Amino acid sequence: MEESNQLPDFGRLSIISAVIILAYALVPFVQIPPQSIVIQLPWAIFNLNFDFGTLVSVLVALLAAIGVDWLIQTHPNKEGQILVRHGMVPALTAWLIGVPLSLLEVGLEWWVVVGLGGVLLTFVFVAEYLVVDSKSKAHLPASLGLTAISFALYLVLAITLQAAGVRLFLLLPALVITLFFLISRSLYLRTSGDWNWFWSAGIAFFVGQLALGLHYLPIQPLTFGLILVSVSYPLTLLVAGVKDGRRGVSLFSEPLVMFFVLFLLALFTNG
Repeated sequence: MEESNQLPDFGRLSIISAVIILAYALVPFVQIPPQSIVIQLPWAIFNLNFDFGTLVSVLVALLAAIGVDWLIQTHPNKEGQILVRHGMVPALTAWLIGVPLSLLEVGLEWWVVVGLGGVLLTFVFVAEYLVVDSKSKAHLPASLGLTAISFALYLVLAITLQAAGVRLFLLLPALVITLFFLISRSLYLRTSGDWNWFWSAGIAFFVGQLALGLHYLPIQPLTFGLILVSVSYPLTLLVAGVKDGRRGVSLFSEPLVMFFVLFLLALFTNG
């Protein structure tokens, strides 16, 4: 069988990445007064503050999702590919690049984050392009890379939300819904086309209950995020192993190793 094109169109890849990085690079030089939106409900009042950085983060997330779909249009096996399937991880990556940028002063560290964020985002775009063809030799390493990046991004999200002191009624939906889609995407890649909605919902709900309890404990945000990932990632690996038909030691070895490594890191970081 003839090998399909293994690399995305360089022109489109460059345009997408450059526009997103340029949008972040303009944030320090555009001063717009923050706006406040008040949502009043019978039982509560929500005061939401938006500034230019927040607006850019939302726009670049949408741009990344649409951009990867535009990039995949050049793939010879693009039939049946939908935006939701490939846009989730790039959107989350583009959005989370803005988190450290909003906390740092403009200087060498700020520009290093911009550069590293651009490299990571480009890798995600290329990996999403490569996993389109499930018969490609690059599919497996690209899938593993996307899964690792997905849970690394989830770790950053959990740490950021906990460190920012986000209220529980906003924290739980953000963590549970995001994890549900990331697990679904990871299992889709590992099981060659099965979304496994039931397993994804079960793991996300269980981790949400864990986050509910951890939220009230006096632990560091890094520890909070590591504990959530130490549970969600091994459970995802376990489900993928079951779907692959593994049994015995081969089924439990990888999830248990990842659990102990991540959980021990969580314990050490809280010392």
